[in-house]
Amino acid sequence: MAYVYVQNENDAVEVFQQTIIRAYEGLPQLKEPHYFSTWLTRIIINVCKTYIAKKNTVQLVEPHTLEDFTSTTPTYIEEELDLWHSLCKLEEKYKTVLLLRFYQDYSVKDIAAILQYPEGTVKTNIRRGLQALRQQLKGAYIDEWVQSIERGH
Repeated sequence: MAYVYVQNENDAVEVFQQTIIRAYEGLPQLKEPHYFSTWLTRIIINVCKTYIAKKNTVQLVEPHTLEDFTSTTPTYIEEELDLWHSLCKLEEKYKTVLLLRFYQDYSVKDIAAILQYPEGTVKTNIRRGLQALRQQLKGAYIDEWVQSIERGH
C-alpha cells in the first residue's frame, strides 16, 4: 500500500518504518485485536498522506511495476494501464476506497473501519469512483469491468 502511494522503494520503506513505529507505540490502545489488520492499514494510509503532503506530490505506481505481466496479452496490459491512469486522476476519497476494495480486496465494512467512515459513505464513494472511471474511459472493457464489479456487490 505504501509503495502504491509514494512510488519509490526508499520512500515506501521509510513510510513502512514510520507505520511500524506508530503501530508499536499505539498497540496498547488497540482495544480489539481482531481489527489489527484494518487498524494497521488505517495507520499506513495516514502515514502516506502525511508523507506525501510533506513532499507535496501524489504519485501512484503503475500496476505493471507491482506484478509480473509476462503471461498476459498486450491488450490486457493496455487496458490495465488505461484503468490505472484513470484511477490516478480520481479524487483521493474515490481513489483510496477503490484501491482498498479492488487492489487490496478489503470488504466495505473493513474499509469503513480503516477510514472511519460510515459504510454508506464507503459504498457511495465506491459507486461514484466507478462512475468517474467509466466517464473517463468510456470504453467497452471498462463498462464490462464496472458491471462485473457492481454485480459482485
